[in-house]
Amino acid sequence: MIDWKSEWKTLAWMAAAFALFFWLPVGWPRFDGAVTEALALTKWYAREHVLLCLVPAFFIAGAIASFVSQAAVMKYLGPRAPKLVAYSVASVSGTILAVCSCTVLPLFAGIHQMGAGLGPATAFLYSGPAINVLAIVLTASVLGAKLGAARAVGAVVFALVVGGLMALIFRRSEQDRVNAAMALPEPDDVRPLGQTAAFFASQVAILVFANWAQPKDPAGLWFAIWQAKWWLTAAGAVALGMILVRWFGLRPWKAAAIALPSAGLAFALPQHPELAFTAGIIGLSLVIVRDQGELGVWFASSWGYAKQILPLLLGGVLIAGLLLGRPGHEGLMPSAWVETAVGGNGIVATLFASLAGALMYFATLTEVPILQGLIGAGMGPGPALALLLAGPALSLPNMVVIASVIGWKKTGVYVGLVVVMATVTGLIYGTFIV
Repeated sequence: MIDWKSEWKTLAWMAAAFALFFWLPVGWPRFDGAVTEALALTKWYAREHVLLCLVPAFFIAGAIASFVSQAAVMKYLGPRAPKLVAYSVASVSGTILAVCSCTVLPLFAGIHQMGAGLGPATAFLYSGPAINVLAIVLTASVLGAKLGAARAVGAVVFALVVGGLMALIFRRSEQDRVNAAMALPEPDDVRPLGQTAAFFASQVAILVFANWAQPKDPAGLWFAIWQAKWWLTAAGAVALGMILVRWFGLRPWKAAAIALPSAGLAFALPQHPELAFTAGIIGLSLVIVRDQGELGVWFASSWGYAKQILPLLLGGVLIAGLLLGRPGHEGLMPSAWVETAVGGNGIVATLFASLAGALMYFATLTEVPILQGLIGAGMGPGPALALLLAGPALSLPNMVVIASVIGWKKTGVYVGLVVVMATVTGLIYGTFIV
């Protein structure tokens, strides 16, 4: 006899799936186009961001879990850490990384799971993609100095205020972290701070320089760094190899086995530096995956974050592409609706810009040319600032992963704070400043 009290949920899911496929609007041009856009956006994301952005971020997150003591994280970022120290460290760290809303997620998961307070962790989560020096400079040069300055000030203030409000709203749930911090013993065997700092600095250099975007102005320091980005990335990789050999027990012949194929590909196919990068990642993974010491623990932690985050991100990108399409291409939502909705400086336009920015996925720096087109179509300066403050720090894929780390309730409050603050700031800017 079937117990329908326990089986009705399964039946409901089966019926819903059947109804979805039964009425699937295949053949409707907009739906077919949206499916194509979803697949195209996911393909682009896999090619441009998974290897160069997410994989190094997974290794950094794994290193946080493996080589940074929980007591140290609690000391500088924990609930009992001095507020000035905690929020300063969180904001500065995000500024140095300057990553997109998805690449910051493994790093956020790492520091949060190691005991960082919710306030500093969410300040870091916002500051990583939002306080991007190159993006702010590009905003000022393309969209005007006033909007660039407003974005810079707003992003710094947002990181501090959002983090502070999250800590205040969820102060009771943070009490367990305070109790855990008080119970933590001092670590017995601590690696010298200089070694740990160099280890992380080499990985951050690889992440930052491998993803350095080409500036619009073909001159100056930013362009010079872009021209030398792969040399700088290689320098970071060499430094990491030397650190692993000298301080982490990696055998020199294993380091050579990683480096030689990468170097060979780099010189044989200089027009495809991503191949050398891939060879280095694969070589490092094959060498340390069987290590019985701390390098094996590092890989296991990195793999754990990859398993947790990557499927959610790719699924979120697929849905975002289906609904919103790629820049310059339409999904299920017509772009004309967006252009009409964000016209002027009213509260509806500003709120819609904040919500649209929160749902859309922006790769680093792509928000500027997109906004340039929207402003040309009649978008007001207030909604433009709101989108700049909400868009780079949030996205639909980003929200799904954040929820897997801190839960949907805290994620909803975080997203709501960013959207509301971006809307209010845009209104003030569009009404009283411009």
